[in-house]
Amino acid sequence: MGEAGLAALGKPLNRGLYECIRLAILDGAMAPETRLPPSRDLAAELKVSRNTVVYAYEQLLAEGYVHARIGSGTFVAATAPDHALNSGHAGAAGNSQHAVPVLSERGRQLVAQAFASPVQWGAFMPGIPDVTRFPHRRYASIVSRLWRNPDPHMLSYAHGGGYPPLRQAIAEHLRVARSVRCEPEQIVVTEGIHQAIDLVSRLLGEPGATAWMEDPGYWGMRHVLQMNQINIVPLPVDEEGLCIPAAGTLPPPRFIFVTPSHQYPLGIVMSLARRRTLLEYARQHGAWIVEDDYDSEFRFAGLPIPSLQGLQPDAPVIYIGTFSKTLYPGLRLGYMVLPRALSASFQTGHAELYREGHLMTQAALAEFMQAGDYAAHIRRMRLLYGKRRALLASLIQRHLGEEWLDASGSNAGLHLVLRLPDNVNDVALAELALTRGVVVRPLSRYFSAHPAPSGLLLGFASVPEARIETAFLTLLQCLADVGCNIGH
Repeated sequence: MGEAGLAALGKPLNRGLYECIRLAILDGAMAPETRLPPSRDLAAELKVSRNTVVYAYEQLLAEGYVHARIGSGTFVAATAPDHALNSGHAGAAGNSQHAVPVLSERGRQLVAQAFASPVQWGAFMPGIPDVTRFPHRRYASIVSRLWRNPDPHMLSYAHGGGYPPLRQAIAEHLRVARSVRCEPEQIVVTEGIHQAIDLVSRLLGEPGATAWMEDPGYWGMRHVLQMNQINIVPLPVDEEGLCIPAAGTLPPPRFIFVTPSHQYPLGIVMSLARRRTLLEYARQHGAWIVEDDYDSEFRFAGLPIPSLQGLQPDAPVIYIGTFSKTLYPGLRLGYMVLPRALSASFQTGHAELYREGHLMTQAALAEFMQAGDYAAHIRRMRLLYGKRRALLASLIQRHLGEEWLDASGSNAGLHLVLRLPDNVNDVALAELALTRGVVVRPLSRYFSAHPAPSGLLLGFASVPEARIETAFLTLLQCLADVGCNIGH
């Protein structure tokens, strides 16, 4: 190739020579045990300095492409498996580069049933708060000050369930806002509800254990449990919440996953009688209730619904929550409140499995909460979301009729359920709406039992009032285009 050829590669000469020889070895042009020319001879032939060749040989030797024999020279190493060197397998080896990787059965199910949308913002994306109203300047001032002279311990791995001042702030907030019985030592800070469910199922559930789940219910919870080989038994919900099977009809489960304060996605509030029955059942059968309290801070009428966890002392309940709905999803912070007997083991398990971190983020959030900014933000957003909910509900009633608005939903949360006629394919309708810039979720996807009722989840929290009516009129046109009679 010569110096001019190496220079044409646009790289230093020694690097260019190294790459030329390396590619020749990988392509099979230089077979194993081929002797490389002595460095002086190759330098003379290429009209480059000997140092250029020596560098290339040393780099190839360091990376295992060649090996040296004292007194004999430098030789190409056998870098490929034996079958790849057999010409009879050349075609198979070439095709293997384009073969589809073989996933596990769990992996195939997860990918096939994936429901997470690539679009996570816009009207009417459910479960997303208005992140534009987050007090960015106030939070940024806290973060900026903390980063001026950070403690080295805050930049390393964490251990012990999270930053202690944040655990203290969470405990105080939950006692006041959600009637949760807890001390800071019972809290483990997580990266969200998915991680909390994963940890619960790994530390408390053996493969093949059974979990009762509300039907309909959150698909993300279902997928995490399935990946951990937990068998899911879907149970229907009625106007009082989860329907608990009569004694003896089903084997007792290891877990019971519920959203009692605002059933997801229907919005039902579990009755006090049903809550007490559920707690008693769990105590009698050694089951763990996992209470997902994902958005209960946002109630727009009446008094807040107390948590299930706080209903009885030492309840067999693992309470999980998140800052994704109150602040913003990208924060990736949530929490678990554990019975005292479990807290130490879960703190160790969390650190061992996930290598805790984000201490600077946790420190900023702790100060944000301690200063009262968190509670003030929730109050402001509760008023704003109440107005947006009322506007969307009025549009549904005006253009479609009262019967289209799901009557089971409580006056809370960040979305409404729009009921559709049974002959309307809500999945196809959601796909059509997305092509026109409106994001909705089909209700049928949240059911395990089929046929499932048809409907749409309409998130209103992240949609400015001026945009709500425009987006809703677009959705009305989509309904008309799929043959839905929207006159009344």
